[in-house]
Amino acid sequence: MTLPARISTSDLTSQDERFASAFAILTEAISHRAFPAVSVAVTHNGKFVALKAFGQFTYEPSSSVVSTESVFDLASLTKVVATTTMAMILYERGLLDLEAPVIATLPEFASKDARRNEVTFRMLLAHSSGLPAYEKLFLRAFTREVLLRDAFAVPLKHDPGTHAEYSDIGFILLGVALKRTAGEALDAFCRREIFAPLNMTNTAFNHPPSMRDRSVPTADDKTFRKRIIQGEVQDENASIMGGVAGHAGLFSTASDVATFALSMLDGGKPLLQPSTVQLFTRRENSPAGTSRALGWDTPSSPSQSGKYFSPTSFGHLGYTGTSLWIDPAQQLSVTLLTNRTWPDCSNQAIKQVRPQFHDAIVKALCLV
Repeated sequence: MTLPARISTSDLTSQDERFASAFAILTEAISHRAFPAVSVAVTHNGKFVALKAFGQFTYEPSSSVVSTESVFDLASLTKVVATTTMAMILYERGLLDLEAPVIATLPEFASKDARRNEVTFRMLLAHSSGLPAYEKLFLRAFTREVLLRDAFAVPLKHDPGTHAEYSDIGFILLGVALKRTAGEALDAFCRREIFAPLNMTNTAFNHPPSMRDRSVPTADDKTFRKRIIQGEVQDENASIMGGVAGHAGLFSTASDVATFALSMLDGGKPLLQPSTVQLFTRRENSPAGTSRALGWDTPSSPSQSGKYFSPTSFGHLGYTGTSLWIDPAQQLSVTLLTNRTWPDCSNQAIKQVRPQFHDAIVKALCLV
């Protein structure tokens, strides 16, 4: 295993002994076919304390063995690692007003439904815009332009600001709005302003073909694209958008995602000010009962973060079986990347694996 320069071998010397119970949960999950591949990174008090990979790319005996250098489709972790962080940077620069109406930047979002005029950027980030969770736009839109036209026209399901419903549609629109605000494409902005400063060299939208052999397959798509999905985004709407979207499309390794987490734990350095990180990762006061922060989620009950992450924690899940949870109070982050969607999306066993794994990590670090 070749470690990135920022990770000390000495910090990982005892990881197999220290995290034996946690790692056993992952190997058992593989044996029960919760997912074929997993890569994990744990940071504590500013250092990597675990970096480990298990399994194979698929369940075939001849499949490639997973390593810590294997690349995973982050799915909706794109929303926080890329899109929300871009929003945070633009907010700090005075270019993004959270209370501004979305139609001021996206006039295509306006319609006869006057409620759409009330939707703000804060609502898009907090998933309280009233937009529905998901639409299979890819079934009728075969170009990025047509898909966006249809996304702009998706009807509101609720009155804006009254109901929290996690929405891919909202983040598709947010990604377009941020592109217009910055005057630069999402992938180019994130590469220069986020990934490069943090030396996240394995993180990108649309990795080059040379990276395909390191990319873990996510699906054997027999209905839409009719091929094995490897090194290209699993999400069909993002695929139609060319692999660059506000809601999905980012690829990375566990160590790169954990490096991003360390930045968030360090008050956003060198990307952001601590006040901005606190603003975006603090649970919103409305709508009533929401667990959402701005872009981020916070632990609910029960939570995929398990029982021991503090109330100030924030995190996010990805459809392909990825997750990132960050706990400032305990100076802890856990990155868990899997391809639970292989060979299809029917397996939900990861919902039991995630909280068990997080609890085992916290116990191993003697934080409870």
